[in-house]
Amino acid sequence: MISAGQERHEVILRLTTAVELLAGAMDIRLLPPSGGNIAFTLRHARDGRDVASVKGGIAVLDGKFHPSGPCAFDTGTDISRIVLTVMKFDPVMRSAAVIGYSERTLRLLEDVSILCCGVDHTKISPGISTMDWGIASCCTDGVPDVIYDKGAQKSTGLIYLIGEDAVTIANTIIILSHRIQ
Repeated sequence: MISAGQERHEVILRLTTAVELLAGAMDIRLLPPSGGNIAFTLRHARDGRDVASVKGGIAVLDGKFHPSGPCAFDTGTDISRIVLTVMKFDPVMRSAAVIGYSERTLRLLEDVSILCCGVDHTKISPGISTMDWGIASCCTDGVPDVIYDKGAQKSTGLIYLIGEDAVTIANTIIILSHRIQ
């Protein structure tokens, strides 16, 4: 059994490896205008303090992939809520990444037999966070590999890749990057 401190260290190392892989191979066209992110959690995550992600997210700077800060716990990002919501349905799924939505990107993901689920904004219940509800609504029959949100009204469409590990998700994004060209 590993200590809590050791697990936190291993999560940061694994997430940092994922970010380094993405920095070397991710097609920046996959990043949404608002920026993307990737997260990885502790095994028994309870709240945002147990979720690590890129502080400030991932953006495009001078035409290149640019992590805005280091990988850290408790960054207060939306991706923390996504991972925590998914873990309520399947605690093994401890990682997520956010990329930009496009019909082409979604088709490429579906072509490689990845299970995808879309958020239906017409069914959102009042008084519940749209993001939390949307993620949970896609997980009722099992956690999909991809949850997509085409965006409502003036919001940007996003794709959330879900997985057991940040490096696995990074590799999926890299494969997608090669196919999008």
